[in-house]
Amino acid sequence: MGYTILVDRFSLGIILANSNVVELDIDMYPFLRRHHTGDWGDLSAEDKAANDHAVATGGRILSKYHAALPSGGEVAFYIVTESDRSVTTILLCEDY
Repeated sequence: MGYTILVDRFSLGIILANSNVVELDIDMYPFLRRHHTGDWGDLSAEDKAANDHAVATGGRILSKYHAALPSGGEVAFYIVTESDRSVTTILLCEDY
């Protein structure tokens, strides 16, 4: 049995979520952790490569995830870390 050690790849800065995300009452920590360690979620291979480049060069980083809603169904949302690493924002895809 192997273990994967997750290493933070960049600073998240201040973490913000828009009101539509907060109202969903979903635990965002697992998704923030994925974003922080370079698991970019549901992006194309091209977009994932762009994120890897942004980590190395200081560009903007965008991840996309899906979460089950407590009421049923699911929701898609983005996590965006700004290029200066001062802010990471969680927002619904429809709010982007």
